[in-house]
Amino acid sequence: MFHNLLVLWGVLFGFFTVCVYSKTNSQDVSALNVMYNSFNSKSKLSGWKSSGGDPCGDSWKGIKCSSSAVTEINLSDLGLSGSMGYQLASLSSVTSFDLSNNKLSGDIPYQLPPNAKHIDLSNNGFTNTVPYSVSQMSDLETLNLGHNKLNGQLTDMFNKLTKLKQLDLSHNSLTGNLPQSFAKLSSLRKLYLQNNQFTGTINVLLYTPVDELNVENNRFTGWIPNDLKSINIKYGGNSWSSGPSPPSPPGVRRNRGSGSGSSGGGKSSVATGLTIAGIAFGVLFLIAILIAFFSRKKRSSNSHLLEEDRLNERKSFSMFSSRDLTKDLHSDYNDDVLVTGLKSMDSPAVIDIKPVQKSPSTGFRSLSGRLQSFARRSTSVKAVSYSLSDLQIATSNFAPARLLGQGTIGRVYKAKYENGKILVVKKIDSSLFQGAPPQEFSDIVVSISKIRHANISELVGYCAEHGHNMLIYEYFRNGSLHEFLHMSDDYSNPLTWNTRVRIALGTARAVEYLHEVCSPSVLHKNIKSSNILLDIELNPRLSDYGLATFHQRTSQNLGMGYNAPECTKPSAYTLKSDVYSFGVVMLELLTGRQPVDSSKPPAEQCLVRWATPQLHDLDALSQMVDPALRGLYPPKSVSRFADIIALCVQREPEFRPPISEVVQQLVRLVQRSTMNMREDLGLSRHSSNVSSMREDLQSSRRLTDF
Repeated sequence: MFHNLLVLWGVLFGFFTVCVYSKTNSQDVSALNVMYNSFNSKSKLSGWKSSGGDPCGDSWKGIKCSSSAVTEINLSDLGLSGSMGYQLASLSSVTSFDLSNNKLSGDIPYQLPPNAKHIDLSNNGFTNTVPYSVSQMSDLETLNLGHNKLNGQLTDMFNKLTKLKQLDLSHNSLTGNLPQSFAKLSSLRKLYLQNNQFTGTINVLLYTPVDELNVENNRFTGWIPNDLKSINIKYGGNSWSSGPSPPSPPGVRRNRGSGSGSSGGGKSSVATGLTIAGIAFGVLFLIAILIAFFSRKKRSSNSHLLEEDRLNERKSFSMFSSRDLTKDLHSDYNDDVLVTGLKSMDSPAVIDIKPVQKSPSTGFRSLSGRLQSFARRSTSVKAVSYSLSDLQIATSNFAPARLLGQGTIGRVYKAKYENGKILVVKKIDSSLFQGAPPQEFSDIVVSISKIRHANISELVGYCAEHGHNMLIYEYFRNGSLHEFLHMSDDYSNPLTWNTRVRIALGTARAVEYLHEVCSPSVLHKNIKSSNILLDIELNPRLSDYGLATFHQRTSQNLGMGYNAPECTKPSAYTLKSDVYSFGVVMLELLTGRQPVDSSKPPAEQCLVRWATPQLHDLDALSQMVDPALRGLYPPKSVSRFADIIALCVQREPEFRPPISEVVQQLVRLVQRSTMNMREDLGLSRHSSNVSSMREDLQSSRRLTDF
């Protein structure tokens, strides 16, 4: 009897184990559903579904799993067309991603499976350039993008790809010089660049261990380095210089294996090795002496210096999300994005970002790890409780003189403290809590306090006493984007074009974080220029997020001129409605006009209705640009900016792109432009406040100098 029970228990255990592990991770399922819906021809994708399903348990075509996670996607040579979707970043366990030999087109998605080791998208019709998210894929070993229609220059994005062994960019239309970060490809063995339009020299490849190289049919100049002539190299169809090539710089090619064709007797190698060993020993001895000397000197220094060091060690980085830390340390604007860790001078906390000294062994891998570690810890940080009496004192009992504005769900006040600290207090209308469960406000506080992003205004506290419910945020002296665009006086310089694009990109990333990183997704419902605050460096901080519950209860129009056509009532809002509202903000940045302006002629009073028909007309577009720019803008950048707007403000929500694709388009716009942060700051109206921070900014910029 006991034996039979054991057998029955074993059968049941095996059955339930299979049931548990056959259920695929929900994020993986969602990402594959989006991918399936993005394909145009999908008859060969047996088992796949447009929503739901169990890829691992039901053996979807081309899908391999480990337990409940999708680990391999192989859809090669299936005649697929269309695109790959926009949720590939959710496939965090995928190590092999192969969609080669299909008919896929459009841009390669900005986000790819982040931990992939092997990616093959060759023999398709992809356009534009290599997405910058590749720069963060530190586990990548092979990347094949050959035989596509890629164009433009490669950005300097290869610093972290130290495991990359094979890179194929052949048979595209890529231009420009080879990026200097190629020198960081310390594992590279095979490189295929043939049939492109690359220019300049190939000297940077001397610093790689490559032993199979094809650079045929490009526009390379200079000499073929002698050290590269000894490997398996193909180099015809270029404009090489004649005559013997100059000697290679000392110290290069030191990572090359013994089979690279090097010559010279063993005695020479031994002698060289002994010489290097002797030098190394001498250097180590000298370092030991210096360490002993400075250690003794440090012990005799004043004790307050030691305390200052300890305080500095306790200071932390700004609360970035782990995803944004890995994707935002790039492009011309990301110097600015990282600087958002330097909070407003009026912020209650002082954030200290020290320059990081790079070394060949650690580099930015250690920096990224430390930042991500902090981001993980920060999820447990909760907002601070403020007493009603303290807030009454700080706001002069909520005096009209301290009123900053009135929104759809309450009033906003400035709270000033004796120590100089300034906060913003959002006092929510008590009528919105009628009939609501008693714990509703506390649940909202907990939810909002978990949101951490460089372009989102951080919740620092709350108050829930005597029927008063208030949210407390950091204060930004520069005010809102609405004030900069529509309320500037004659003594204020306008926002430069570069700054406007930077504000659009930062705001889009904030919305992307709410829509696609937060789980469940956070619907904003009230995106408008007055809810986009600007910090000391004019970086955007999206506010009024996480309050959709209250917005749904109000009968007011949440944002005159910002509402999507489908939003006849607050409950009709969707993620695509947020995209529409963001498109209106971009229109404000482009034209300098308000969404609704009764002072204009009747045909021009509604900004979207007036502007949309002209967004693809270059002549009309030049007349639409904000006159405050005085013609100081690049026409191509304005045209691309207008193209993105046109996508966002389409009447039908299903035709609007997800916000992640908007981010992707803005990133590409930035990569094509030459953005100068110093110029932006110098021309902006609050440059006097910036000058005192230049030294700190120069130090913090070193964080992204890689």
